[in-house]
Amino acid sequence: MRRFGRTLVTAALAVALVGGTAGWASGDSQTAVTGPPPGTDAWRADTVSGRSLPDPATTAPREVAAFFAGLDDAARHRLLRSHPLVVGNLEGAPLPLRYEANRIAVAATGEARYASLAAPGRRILAFDPRGRGQVVEVFGDLEHAEHVSVIVPGSDNDAAGYDTRRKPATGPAGMARSLRAATGAGSGTAAGSGGSTAVVAWIGYTTPVGVGLDAADGRLARAGAARLARFTAGLDAVGAPDPVLFCHSYGSVVCGLAARHTDAADIVAFGSPGMRADTAGALSTGARVWAARGPSDWIADVPNVEFAGIGHGVDPTSAAFGARRVPAADVEGHTGYFVPGTQSLAAFAAIAKGEAR
Repeated sequence: MRRFGRTLVTAALAVALVGGTAGWASGDSQTAVTGPPPGTDAWRADTVSGRSLPDPATTAPREVAAFFAGLDDAARHRLLRSHPLVVGNLEGAPLPLRYEANRIAVAATGEARYASLAAPGRRILAFDPRGRGQVVEVFGDLEHAEHVSVIVPGSDNDAAGYDTRRKPATGPAGMARSLRAATGAGSGTAAGSGGSTAVVAWIGYTTPVGVGLDAADGRLARAGAARLARFTAGLDAVGAPDPVLFCHSYGSVVCGLAARHTDAADIVAFGSPGMRADTAGALSTGARVWAARGPSDWIADVPNVEFAGIGHGVDPTSAAFGARRVPAADVEGHTGYFVPGTQSLAAFAAIAKGEAR
């Protein structure tokens, strides 16, 4: 009877969650962008020196890296010019080649909403114009960094709105700049800007729009988790250090589902509705798991349940979950975790540099 009672309570909370978001959900359901980028068919039909090209959908990033290592500069740049969208999104391809390919791919769209992404000095590591668009940007020198952090954002993030003006230290790019500055590495993106920490703003999946049913279930997170796992495998393939994943809001659901498939050194969930696991141990990762929630973050009002696919489970900041706690008593709202001077940003910087214990 006690178990039955708990089930009824859980079901009621799940219904309340769906009911509270149904008005939002009606027009906001998103189709996840998955699979290799546009232009893949032409890439598969091409060859170089009589050799087939690595399949973007099935070839492991380490094999992609080995393939490019066997090409001379002329062959690499011929592929870049012929297939910029594929090369720009190909995990395991050389980083400078991907930056150059994405400048070409962004410009080729001819769309004003993406134009700023092609500005000189920007390091766009991935760009996909399908749907609302996906974009991945590097802040710092990823090729030579001693430490790498990846910002995995939640709802309402895409390539189309990536450069929209926001409050400082919010949004994927703002968080990345703030974290990099807090590590002492500076906030610039140009080569030679100094520092041993690189930070990646990763909008490599289709995020929910608003606080609707997409944000309450795991469909988009599952698609995102597969892409995040492949992205981290790509970092490994080019010799980058094991990353720290900073996972905000719905992004923490993505990280929770991807955790066992990444080689992350640390996973930090903040402003999280749950990670689709009952405990940190259930994430089945060798990474240290951290969690933070500010006192005025509205995410605290989201029921921490999972029932019939709705809801994301246990609060990662709860004692029962077992994550290491990040101080966040001075954080304001849902997006204030990277504001300079906050306890959370100082703790994040220590984790990013491998100094936290």
